[in-house]
Amino acid sequence: MLKHQTIAVIGAGHMAGALIGGMIKSKLVPAKSIVAARRNAEALAELQKKWGVRTSTDNKKAAAGADIVILAVKPQMARKVMEELAGHITKGQLVVSVMAGITTASISKALRVDGPVVRAMPNTPCLVDAGATAIAAGVHAGERELKLAEAVFGAVGLVVTLPESALDAVTGLSGSGPVYIYMVIEAMIDGGVKMGIPRAVAAKLAAQTVFGAAKLVLETGKHPAVLKDEVTTPGGTAITAIHVLESKGLRSVLIDGVEAATKRSQELSKLFDS
Repeated sequence: MLKHQTIAVIGAGHMAGALIGGMIKSKLVPAKSIVAARRNAEALAELQKKWGVRTSTDNKKAAAGADIVILAVKPQMARKVMEELAGHITKGQLVVSVMAGITTASISKALRVDGPVVRAMPNTPCLVDAGATAIAAGVHAGERELKLAEAVFGAVGLVVTLPESALDAVTGLSGSGPVYIYMVIEAMIDGGVKMGIPRAVAAKLAAQTVFGAAKLVLETGKHPAVLKDEVTTPGGTAITAIHVLESKGLRSVLIDGVEAATKRSQELSKLFDS
């Protein structure tokens, strides 16, 4: 779907760089059809050298004539960038936003155009083509626009479509989720070190264990509780560890973390609109 589309990436940082790389590696779109824009000329030069894309330090010039405009700026820069682009985005262009907490309605209002907007919440494993992204259509976006956005993010991982009302919860779950897992891996490493395993070895074992467990959930389709029960033998090591983890409230604290991050995403949305 993207082969004949021109794409402008506004705010070409790490996440946007991952999307650019994913699209080019999967041959969804030729490099010459992508223009990356940001203020840092050195970073743009690196992108151009790595992927062969066109670059610009001028957001308006980058967006001009593009079929798809990806807004990948940080939320605190969003208002300034959209004010700059207001009046330069047309109804015929698809706007795809990866800006956390900013609704499609707010984007349309800030850009002063009633064109199609698709909001996306990816996560940092997109950098290694293992991302989890949820996309949601704004009022003026239809099935075609969703398919285009799905193709972009599908180049760097899993994509699901949800109502926009669920995007803050997605931010709390998969958007911020890698941070929770990094903390789990770090704690597992420290546990291994405490019990005598060299740190470098413990790091490899902990990371691979998390990777393998996640892969089993995805590839078998089994509920995590079923997989847990399959390896929990009577009087064994796993059930002993589970007892300790349950007594310390592992599940509750992770649920609370997702809830807190979701509420913060909702607050950011209100701050932008205020």
